[in-house]
Amino acid sequence: MNQKEIQELIRFVSKSGVTEVEIEEKDFKITIKSEPKRRKGDNDDNVVYIQQQPMQAMPQQQIAAPAAPAAPAAAPAPAAAPVEDESSKYITVKSPMIGTFYRSSSPDKPAFIEVGNNVKVGDTVCIIEAMKLFNEIEAEIQGKIIKVLVDDATPVEYDQPLFLVDPS
Repeated sequence: MNQKEIQELIRFVSKSGVTEVEIEEKDFKITIKSEPKRRKGDNDDNVVYIQQQPMQAMPQQQIAAPAAPAAPAAAPAPAAAPVEDESSKYITVKSPMIGTFYRSSSPDKPAFIEVGNNVKVGDTVCIIEAMKLFNEIEAEIQGKIIKVLVDDATPVEYDQPLFLVDPS
């Protein structure tokens, strides 16, 4: 729709007494609203509001986007996976759930593990609080803690890296 057609539509709305017209085509949407005529003595001019919104051109991509992350989520994700950016010899311990990460069982207790500590399979490495439940996260690998990647009492996402472990 070009500017001349829009102006003609505005004139039509003004003269006809219609208070709202909405036109939707495949590449745009236009809404024209006007206030009804006022009583004598008031200003007789109609006020016309024009609201033009571009239409979403690619709804198929929006539908396809949520399906892509669902495929990796369907496969069981291990809690420990190799890390490429630090060094290929380190293993990343990842969060198995969404929640709040805690390094100790309470603020006045020492952390379960520190950098440099050795862990065995089954050792508690942290707690993740989810929906008022405190879940102890156990090591699934044996090795030495190289780095703690998350600050205490901060939110974590599913599959977010928590620790780097040297398995050697």
